Amino acid sequence: MSLIDDIRAKFLRDEFEFSRHAVDQTIRRSISVAEIRQAVAAGAVIEDYPKDKYGPSCLVFGRTDDGRALHIQISYPSHPILKIVTLYEPDPDQWIDFRTRKP
Repeated sequence: MSLIDDIRAKFLRDEFEFSRHAVDQTIRRSISVAEIRQAVAAGAVIEDYPKDKYGPSCLVFGRTDDGRALHIQISYPSHPILKIVTLYEPDPDQWIDFRTRKP
């Protein structure tokens, strides 16, 4: 199974939680749990952070059913519970197709 497939499976089983920072970001940016689920279901891993200081994680890019682009940093699915580290709408000035960082 791929990394994104493992992440999706954990989302389907509700095996995820939010960091305090991620909770703040959902409120500040008006991002609903339903939108996060939609973005993960349609998403792809676009960056991998195996040596992140808070533990291995990856960046998922996906779109909601309404087409809203989201980036969601998520801990590796090898953990019993996924942790959503942060999430945001990517800035088009910093990303090519929201998948590749601009130089």
